[in-house]
Amino acid sequence: MKRLLLSLALMLAPLAVGAEPYPQHLTTTLNDYADLLAPDIEAEVIAEIEALRAETGVELTVLTIESRASYDPSPSIEAFATGLFNAWGIGDAARNDGILILVVRDDREMRIELGSGYSPEYDLPAQDIINNVMLPAFRAEQYDQGILAGTQAVIAHIARRFAGLAPREGEVPIGAPSSGSAGLTIAVVAAEFLFALGILSLVFRRRLGQFIDRYRRCPQCGQRGLHTERHVLVQPTSASRGQGEKLTHCDHCSWSVTTSYTIPDTSSSSSSGGSFGGGSSSGGGASGKW
Repeated sequence: MKRLLLSLALMLAPLAVGAEPYPQHLTTTLNDYADLLAPDIEAEVIAEIEALRAETGVELTVLTIESRASYDPSPSIEAFATGLFNAWGIGDAARNDGILILVVRDDREMRIELGSGYSPEYDLPAQDIINNVMLPAFRAEQYDQGILAGTQAVIAHIARRFAGLAPREGEVPIGAPSSGSAGLTIAVVAAEFLFALGILSLVFRRRLGQFIDRYRRCPQCGQRGLHTERHVLVQPTSASRGQGEKLTHCDHCSWSVTTSYTIPDTSSSSSSGGSFGGGSSSGGGASGKW
């Protein structure tokens, strides 16, 4: 469905000569064209972004695509992200405080692109978030968990700091600008530990049901080793809930059972359409590969 929407958006985009061949955004919060996010995680990411905007006015957006080869022939992800950022106009035009989190699945690369209002000092926490929060999850094929945790880290340690807000309780600055290198080193080490725990917690929460299933006994053969898969049958919309099915089967015999579940509607993202504020980037940020 997401790929179909992207294709329609591209077909409806102006075909003027010299137009930037970047993907079109269908919302200003999250465009998951690589289909990396489960519906529940997607809703969480959107909620985090909308809460940030309501509190600070900072425009943060997340984009996932399959490959840069389908779009602009930029020589690097840095050039691609900067061009896309400016084509979309992410952030307030006066403050230039926009943030883009770009994940390119097949190229196995990503970037956090910052608006030109951020000083070069903010490149450090951006790099730390990529290295210590997002890439470990991506290497484990936990893309949705890495994107959710990375979005939360960018909000906590870049966007809120830029807006002049103190970290919330329990948040440790990760690579934040500091007058002393010793203090910075301690903060980075502590942040790496806390974010590693955060990743483990997110993965545990998501996989708990599957873990329990694998140690349940099969009702038919009595052996342990059930396996669970989830499939989305009907994508949720802003007006209606979606539907999915959970398939549980035994690894040792032919026993299986299918149950249905409901996916919450996306009404929380109904205000995320429209246009960005006209901000720009001069190339600040950080990149990573996995």
